[in-house]
Amino acid sequence: MYRLVSSNQIAKAKVNLCLHVTGQREDGYHLLDSLVVFADYGDELSFVTNNSLRLTIGGPFGDELNNGKNNLIYKAAQMLDLELGVDIDLIKNLPISSGIGGGSADAAATLRGLAKHWNLDLPSDKGLALGADVPVCLSSISQRMQGIGDVLAPIGFLPKLAAILINTGDGVSTPDSFHSLNNKNNESIGELPTKKMDFMDTIQYLRGLRNDLQEPVCKLLPSVQIVISSLDSYGSSLSRMSGSGGTCFGLFKDFQEACKVVKKLQEKNPSWWIKPVILG
Repeated sequence: MYRLVSSNQIAKAKVNLCLHVTGQREDGYHLLDSLVVFADYGDELSFVTNNSLRLTIGGPFGDELNNGKNNLIYKAAQMLDLELGVDIDLIKNLPISSGIGGGSADAAATLRGLAKHWNLDLPSDKGLALGADVPVCLSSISQRMQGIGDVLAPIGFLPKLAAILINTGDGVSTPDSFHSLNNKNNESIGELPTKKMDFMDTIQYLRGLRNDLQEPVCKLLPSVQIVISSLDSYGSSLSRMSGSGGTCFGLFKDFQEACKVVKKLQEKNPSWWIKPVILG
């Protein structure tokens, strides 16, 4: 049997520094305006050419996923015109249904990895059919995401940011998050800064933005507000929920400070998933 190991792919955690819900189309899709950055940490995927398509899942959160045809990785692989099958191995390091990309990042990494391995074209919709976050995760660079996830533009005014990501293990579904939002016609982000910002300028700017889903999700999932308050109490310059929840992030002036806070939070909340990262 012919087997060839391809290059590995990292499915980086996606963080929505803000998420404005600006409308809803007649077909039900929500219109968004978001500043998206990516962490230096994520799920790990590797690919081995084989004569069939097979997915193996391991890692800290691997037991919470199935490897059947409904998995987004499986669906992503099927979108490409594969002449050969492939063994895909996923190390699931990120929490499930957590608002930081997760399955979308995995699907994007699958498209990226297999297209590179076999020199194939990416799908014309950049994976949008798989989910609204797949196109932005495909390049995994800082971007403004608008429309239903299909309008993307790179942004260069943000510095790299030290952050702490926290997930309590309490999940909330994306449909439930959006369904709980009363006003779906909110203001957009508006014009973006044109000059590179330092840390304090960035914090000041982001404080003027918001996650429209945060307040309704806090009612569904009180642990989100508990995490935000915990991050604030340990000196986070800005604490907010990412995406549709329930992972929250806190921004810190430097990575060393963030790591010190992580130790304190882990001692007090040993059941939480807590990760210091660099966002950029």
